[in-house]
Amino acid sequence: MVERLPNRCVFLLALLLACGPASLATAAEPLEAAVKATFLYKFIAFVSWPQSAFAADGPFRICVAGPDPFGELLDRAVAGQSAGGRPIELWRRPQFDRGAGCHLLYGTGSQDGLRGEPVLTVSDADAPGGPMAGAVVTFVLQDDRVRFAIDASAARDNHLGISSKLMSLAVRQ
Repeated sequence: MVERLPNRCVFLLALLLACGPASLATAAEPLEAAVKATFLYKFIAFVSWPQSAFAADGPFRICVAGPDPFGELLDRAVAGQSAGGRPIELWRRPQFDRGAGCHLLYGTGSQDGLRGEPVLTVSDADAPGGPMAGAVVTFVLQDDRVRFAIDASAARDNHLGISSKLMSLAVRQ
């Protein structure tokens, strides 16, 4: 026996099909940003920073340089969370330089001034301004899924230890 869909369901299905792939892509963008925001927070547990990277009672600082693709998503991902017993603090600015106090920096374009600093730099492979030069972690889309690559050499240059568990999840090392 064939069940009939209620008129409301037929209307919604027709509307979705009429809108086409552009609407579906737009709906995927917030999901992609939410996944990346969650990854940023989760990376912290798998990376070790030198003790000298932290002020005595200072927070763990996540910085977003340049355009912010996350909006409130990142705020919600880290709300009430801590890293190594330190409260997480978010900073957003056009650019960060050496000595800014960032522990994890998401950005695009050139952040070369941070090379050698104990900062986990994260970027997107397809960023509008290009990926951050020398990023330790680079987000990539693979089979419509957010994945990440890790540059172990850049991590060493920045005096960071990357867990073998995190390295094993990277798409290429």
